[in-house]
Amino acid sequence: MIPDTPSINQLAHVISQAAAPAFLLGALAAFIALLINRLNRIVDRTVVLNGIPDHDSARVRLKADLPRLMQRAAMMNRAVFWAVVASIAVTLLIIVAFVTAFFQLRHEYGVAIFFLISLSAFTASLIDFAREVRIALSEYDHHA
Repeated sequence: MIPDTPSINQLAHVISQAAAPAFLLGALAAFIALLINRLNRIVDRTVVLNGIPDHDSARVRLKADLPRLMQRAAMMNRAVFWAVVASIAVTLLIIVAFVTAFFQLRHEYGVAIFFLISLSAFTASLIDFAREVRIALSEYDHHA
């Protein structure tokens, strides 16, 4: 048996409630792009440092920065992961809102759970990002 389709008013209500999570999803996409750009810069720097030959006495000391760069890359990788988890939770939140409206079910608990998951994952991403920013700048970054 197919449930009664929701009324226009019910759908309008769900759409209005989905607007804020949709903006959050857009913000998360921009944040992920920023994180990936930062991760790419770290990887590029690692490649350059690994390319320094051991006999280049003027620049071989820069290789000492590789462990710090690897630590930063790991933090950025985790930050990207948690931001993607947050994005998935927001997407599921929107899906749950529409599916429950279609079946005329209460959606508050499901939406709240996905919102909390999203904010928790976003917080984890921000923490890793903050940790990476904290160790990002060193004297090695000012040399080729």
